[in-house]
Amino acid sequence: MFTLHRTTRIAICCSAAVLSACAKKDNAAIDTTGSSSASSTTNTTTVPPPPPAPAPAPVNLADFAGKWDVRSVPVSGDTTPTTFVLTATSGTTGWSLKFPGRAPVAARITVAGDSIEIDAGPYSSVRRKRVTVTTNSGFRLQNGNLVGTTTAHYKVKTADSVLVLNSTGTRAK
Repeated sequence: MFTLHRTTRIAICCSAAVLSACAKKDNAAIDTTGSSSASSTTNTTTVPPPPPAPAPAPVNLADFAGKWDVRSVPVSGDTTPTTFVLTATSGTTGWSLKFPGRAPVAARITVAGDSIEIDAGPYSSVRRKRVTVTTNSGFRLQNGNLVGTTTAHYKVKTADSVLVLNSTGTRAK
């Protein structure tokens, strides 16, 4: 019986020592005041968060003004391009899309940060015969070219049909 009490006491003392060591580490991690005491050697410092990224340069619509030869290819793997000429002005009015052999389609533009959004339609689809389409494109200038994505919403009798295309534009010559 004497040995059992002695072993139990040793086990309790060892457990208490381990728990107190763990408690000191937990308290040191929680302490954010930066004060140090003689019994604690843990130095906690607070690192300030990095500064926010600078806002993108605002769009200057004059940089977009002119005619652009645009080529849009579906992201789905179909390599058949849709081509058109984008006529852009230095303002938010007077923009249009001109598909080969068709009348120009008026476009509405919105400036969004370092990009422009172009909404057009509804108009008769070039890709799908006898179907009406509305398009939304987002473009930015990159190395003197237009780069962006176009989403085409086709009006069909079933649920809305959508096609996403990668679009690139170069200045018309």
